[in-house]
Amino acid sequence: MKTAFQFDFGTGPAVQGYTKVGAEDWYSSERGYGFDVTSELTALDRDEAGELKRDFCIPYGATFRLDLPDGLYRVELWMGDRITETETTVKGPENQMLLHRVKTRAGQFVKHNFSIMVQGGQLKLDFSGLAPRLNAMNVAPTDETAIVFIAGDSTAANQSPDGYPYAGWGQMFSSFLKGDAATVNRARSGRSSKSYIEEKELQRIWDQARSGDYLLIQFGHNDQKQDTKRHTDPSTTYKQYLSEYVEGARNLGMTPVLITSVQRRFFHSDGSLKDTHGAYLDAVRELAAEKNVPLVDLADKSARLYTELGMEGSKSLFMWGAPGEFIHFSEGIQDNTHFQEYGALKIAELVVEGLKELSLQPLTLFFR
Repeated sequence: MKTAFQFDFGTGPAVQGYTKVGAEDWYSSERGYGFDVTSELTALDRDEAGELKRDFCIPYGATFRLDLPDGLYRVELWMGDRITETETTVKGPENQMLLHRVKTRAGQFVKHNFSIMVQGGQLKLDFSGLAPRLNAMNVAPTDETAIVFIAGDSTAANQSPDGYPYAGWGQMFSSFLKGDAATVNRARSGRSSKSYIEEKELQRIWDQARSGDYLLIQFGHNDQKQDTKRHTDPSTTYKQYLSEYVEGARNLGMTPVLITSVQRRFFHSDGSLKDTHGAYLDAVRELAAEKNVPLVDLADKSARLYTELGMEGSKSLFMWGAPGEFIHFSEGIQDNTHFQEYGALKIAELVVEGLKELSLQPLTLFFR
């Protein structure tokens, strides 16, 4: 049986019904919860403001772990400080952004919730920010949460902290959702619509999906590659493989959404953007019309964003870094396909914008 947990962070007396967690409550398998020993952590008590608001931990670069049976959970966090402004970012499993730069004024306290799929028997939350706060946490199992699955390539995939600031837009998607929906980002680097199926990645989605869930589908970058493992033809096999995603989702009672490939950053000498996907974009648009599938035209939206930012300004979205700028790319990097975290957030924002424009119910109600 899945159990709910309530944690009160800081050094003051525990609120009734809550488990107190201080700066030295390190995780152990016997306890089943706590912070990593390597975490930078301070616990304080303002001695007023009342109950959950009076004290807190400052989880500066800290990781909190909680052992849980696998499944869907809703997590509620309280954040704030009586005397100063705060800013808190929270990331979850596989480096997924859950809350991005949540800010409070002095004396302001906010409650944010999100839903998350726990796999591997443990919930892991990474905290950062300029002045992070963690006052309280409630974790409870839920079976009333929809799941938004994402199938795609590296432009959408979760990327490791070892490659920071490299990130995919699907990695940022959860930060736009309220607790009514969870993201399961199954996008995988290097995959095409064909290889994703043949490597059983799509089957892993079918194994978890339920009626009422959603499937966002974005490929094309690797379908253009000429190796037989990944290549598809835009007029024939690309459509055929994408149709498997659409029909499989519908058979399970899910809502599929087709997404055209996000644009690469290549400009003509006159400053206009080059379209490097060509017929692959038309194939997705045609398939959406033929099968009456909701469509987010991310190629069009991203093209307009890059054009607005210009040849130089658009570098801020991508993995462009001078020598010494990014610690994991100390020799510098110039990548016109993959995003840094800021760019991944902007592209995720475009996807959310497109989904809102479709007025899909109840998905539209799930966005912050």
